[in-house]
Amino acid sequence: MRILVVGSGGREHALVWKISQSKLVDRVFCAPGNAGTAAQAENIDIRADDIARLVEFARAEKIDLTVVGPEVPLTLGIADEFQKYRLGIFAPNKAAAAMEGSKVFSKELMRKYKVPTADFEAFGEPAAACAYIEKIGAPCVVKADGLAAGKGVIVAKTVDEARTAVRQIMQDRVFGAAGNRVVIEECLQGQEASILVLTDSKEVIPLASSQDHKRIFDNDLGPNTGGMGAYSPAPVVTPAIFEEIMKKIVYRAIDGLAKEGIAYRGILYAGVMLTRDGPKTLEFNARFGDPETEAILPRLRSDIVEAMLATAGGNLGKYKKAGGLSWHPRPCICVVCAAGGYPGEYKKGVPIQGLDEAAAMQDIVVFHAGTKRDNGSVVTSGGRVLCVAGCGADIRAARDRTYRAVGKIHFEGMQYRTDIGRHAL
Repeated sequence: MRILVVGSGGREHALVWKISQSKLVDRVFCAPGNAGTAAQAENIDIRADDIARLVEFARAEKIDLTVVGPEVPLTLGIADEFQKYRLGIFAPNKAAAAMEGSKVFSKELMRKYKVPTADFEAFGEPAAACAYIEKIGAPCVVKADGLAAGKGVIVAKTVDEARTAVRQIMQDRVFGAAGNRVVIEECLQGQEASILVLTDSKEVIPLASSQDHKRIFDNDLGPNTGGMGAYSPAPVVTPAIFEEIMKKIVYRAIDGLAKEGIAYRGILYAGVMLTRDGPKTLEFNARFGDPETEAILPRLRSDIVEAMLATAGGNLGKYKKAGGLSWHPRPCICVVCAAGGYPGEYKKGVPIQGLDEAAAMQDIVVFHAGTKRDNGSVVTSGGRVLCVAGCGADIRAARDRTYRAVGKIHFEGMQYRTDIGRHAL
């Protein structure tokens, strides 16, 4: 088989790495890819949101399955376009991707189908949003309706902070058209967990649990990022809690979509807060999480391409009966190495040292995110530059190994959190 992976981040490198191990696969392409994906795939110079050229490439190269990493092409309808030409694709269609593309859509679906989530209201006018904030007080959460690269969620500790967030989103348009509407919701307390599942709208197979770390600094301080590290499994997700999440959140959401006439095929990601009142949904994403994927896939024993084909083809029930997914028991921790200044302004083109030394360590994989090759050297080209993943006999061993590998890597301004996995200990 010939596989195309769409995207250029750490998640896409992890997907390329795992897909290239499949016995079904002859050749892997990645569009546009990065310096890391080039080791297991042929990078193609096509942007992830250039759907017309991706379709053209898939047709010309007789691609058997396209796997979409980032959210933007999903919400633009890449699956719908590929299906017009009977091209195999592992991705939800445009209607289903609204679960991530519109906070208002997903929250209203949750309300309608009794999926546990924070109390909320949605607004299209800043004055009405601010009046609601005055009514409910703080802390509260202000969310841009549309896509904002993981940064459109602001936890406001005071009413003034919440009003400022509304102004920035709706009037200053710091997230562009994503700020046409906002969701104002109660601030949930507890530990977060990420639950990813395969679904073909009829059947569901969960992946291993994980926990992300969104804030830039240790102890969950500083602004939100796209994610600074993750670990899998998340011990806080006990078997009983996992069953409750699947029953009350995942199944209700997928069934609700089906009742709305939307068949969801692909990965559904539920970001969950484990509150004193039980698990509640923070958000849904329509794709593999990043960096959760880099912590989950090193633990996957199964051939991921078989699972993706079954999902895309609506045959997940048959795949499940044949045994489904198999997992290594050893935990995995991944740590993101980010550029200095991220998630704000940062330099690009900074040379990276120590990659080979880190990658040579046992049970370590260095996934590239914001990197490219320049005159034979690997240099930075994004905010999140690398994701170092390590496995071990237990969380502590995995954590120690991963941070030893991180210590071998250096580039000017490099920053990373030193507390990834501490909750699990």
